[in-house]
Amino acid sequence: MAEVAIRPGFWARAIARLHHHVPTRERIAANRYLRPVAGRILVPSLWRFNRRSVPRGVALGLFTGILFPFVHAPVAAVSALPVRANVPVAVATTLLHNPLTTLPIYYGAFLIGHWILHFDPYLGRPIATKVSENASWLHWLVAQGGPATIVGLIALSVVAAGLGFVASSLFWRARVGRKWRGRAHRLGPNQAN
Repeated sequence: MAEVAIRPGFWARAIARLHHHVPTRERIAANRYLRPVAGRILVPSLWRFNRRSVPRGVALGLFTGILFPFVHAPVAAVSALPVRANVPVAVATTLLHNPLTTLPIYYGAFLIGHWILHFDPYLGRPIATKVSENASWLHWLVAQGGPATIVGLIALSVVAAGLGFVASSLFWRARVGRKWRGRAHRLGPNQAN
């Protein structure tokens, strides 16, 4: 009887493809552009997953991912150095801001900034009426739309970073607690301590 080759599932293939494209520490060290800072980025403590560096990485990634739209991954990697955050987690968390989420993030930031700055109600008129008048559209963008969006992005990134830090800390604590309870259950009541 001939053996049938079992093809790996979608997620197994996706993870294998991701591992193939994610740079290793050796490739980062050999990169000529990163060579000047490779000694600082490749510090082993910045690549370990522990209860302090992972929440910092999540918070930093969310903050830079929302605040810096196009260069968020390099900014997160460099910013991870002084705050001792996990570099891979910080860079991976910036991927929350992607082409599918850009419009909702900016619209939400505009609404939050509008609420914080208390602009007048005429701001809520449909944008189509503004687009028809080029000069007034530019004036609106500079006078009210831009500042509201910037203030909203700052507020949104700070809140997202705080929530990400708390959520990842709680998740880490629950995961460790579950492991300890499983270990105590396996060892029995007399050997758990």
